[in-house]
Amino acid sequence: MVGPRPMVAVEPVADPAVIPPPRRPLDPHAPVRRWYGTVLGWAALLTPPGPVPCLRLGVRFDVLDVPAEAGLAALRHLAPGSPVAARDGRLRLLVAPGSAQEVPGVLDWLEWGALPLDLAALGAGAHMEAPLPPGQGLTGPAPEPGGTRPLPRGRPGAVQGAAVWLRPPEPGGEVDASLPTLSALGGGGGAPDLVRVLGTVATHCHRLRLRRGCARPAVGP
Repeated sequence: MVGPRPMVAVEPVADPAVIPPPRRPLDPHAPVRRWYGTVLGWAALLTPPGPVPCLRLGVRFDVLDVPAEAGLAALRHLAPGSPVAARDGRLRLLVAPGSAQEVPGVLDWLEWGALPLDLAALGAGAHMEAPLPPGQGLTGPAPEPGGTRPLPRGRPGAVQGAAVWLRPPEPGGEVDASLPTLSALGGGGGAPDLVRVLGTVATHCHRLRLRRGCARPAVGP
C-alpha cells in the first residue's frame, strides 16, 4: 500500500505588475545637460543622449575653430558677452548663425583665401562638444574682467581634454546679440564685426605657420 505523497511547497508567482523595472544606468553627463537645458535654455541644441553631449551648430550660432594664439588675439574684437570655448590648445569662437558659409568669401575679400590657414568654420549640419559648465572641470583663478577665464593648461580640473568655456554664456542673456556678424560691417548695429575677427585670426594663423616653417630643421642636399 502506497502512503500519501509528500507535499511540495510551491513558491508564489510574483505579480508582473509589481515587479520593479530594471534601473536605467545613470547618465554621467546629466549635470551638463541640465545646465544647458535648465540654466541656459539650450535644450533644443543638445543632441540625443550619447557618449558626449554636443551642441548643434547653425541654429543659434556657428563656430570658428582656431589655434589658441589666434583666438586670443581676436578677443579684443568680441563683445564682453560673446562666448568662447577652449579645447586641446584651440579656441572656438561663437559667431552668428550663417556666418560659416560667409567665411570663404570674406577671406578672399581680405586676400587670405589663397593661403592655407589653420582655421575651420563650422555651421549648419555640424556639431561641437558641449563645453563643461563653469566650475565643472576648470580650476584655478577666477574669471578676468569681461568673463574670460585663464586658458586651461594641461589637465583642466578632473577631465582631461574636455572642452571648457573660456568665456561662458551668461544665464538669462541673449547670446545671439553678442556674436560677431557681417551686419556690423561699417560700424552699423551693436554686434562685433566678423570681418575684423577674421582678419585678426587669419593674420595670426599665418604667423604661426611661418614660425612652424622656420622651426623645421633644414634638409640637406
